[in-house]
Amino acid sequence: MSTAIQPTTVRDDWIAGRRGRLFVRTWSPASPSSLAPIVLLHDSLGCVELWRDFPAALCEATGRQVIAYDRLGFGRSEAYPGALALDFVAAEAEGDFAALTRQLGLERFIVFGHSVGGGMAVHCAARFPDACVALVTESAQGFVEDRTVQGIEDARQLFKEPGAVDRLKKYHGEKAQWVLDAWVNSWLHPAFADWSLRPVLPQVQCPTLVIHGIDDEYGSSRHPEMIAALSGGPAQLELMADTRHVPHREKAGEVIWMLRQFSDGLAG
Repeated sequence: MSTAIQPTTVRDDWIAGRRGRLFVRTWSPASPSSLAPIVLLHDSLGCVELWRDFPAALCEATGRQVIAYDRLGFGRSEAYPGALALDFVAAEAEGDFAALTRQLGLERFIVFGHSVGGGMAVHCAARFPDACVALVTESAQGFVEDRTVQGIEDARQLFKEPGAVDRLKKYHGEKAQWVLDAWVNSWLHPAFADWSLRPVLPQVQCPTLVIHGIDDEYGSSRHPEMIAALSGGPAQLELMADTRHVPHREKAGEVIWMLRQFSDGLAG
């Protein structure tokens, strides 16, 4: 993806979350638009900066405003007080996502979530059926699978290498170890083993685009197939060959094209 693609304006803001201040970045198209903006929810180790040039390209391609925020404990947002609660996937919709939509005055939106952000996006779509124009999940886990557990175990070993956690500090500062622990300790906790999106998916009534790489190291195609099959609204499933866990980085052009085609078919 070319870094030369830039929207007219990029604006940084801070909002008051339920338990601390949150960092928000907004990309706006060259021509003002009344179309519903796209809100991005990052993955377990992610933040606004790690979306890189994807939001700018998405804004340019769709003509929609794109909004991303650092969840509490991540990126530039304030530290999370204590350990991450095990209901964190569902809780994001009721807590900081709700605060974001309220303080930014978002009456309508498309919610796009990557990895665990995809699970959160499902809950956001279900929680705000009148406001959510569409849902997009990318590499989302729908339950705890053996491949998910093994992928996290492998990553945990890699992060034991010298300097590995320091690389996270570039994006999360002194919160880096907390970010890593929140990911590993949540997904590998025995009480999290039965977690699933299955109960909430039928509550999603909007159109849904489900994107997943066939070679995703954190989840087989069973995850997107379940999301598409159980979503209450119309669902489009896109399984990408030769693609792992980060399609929007590995095959950015294809993902942008899918999102443009999908968003062009929406009512608003």
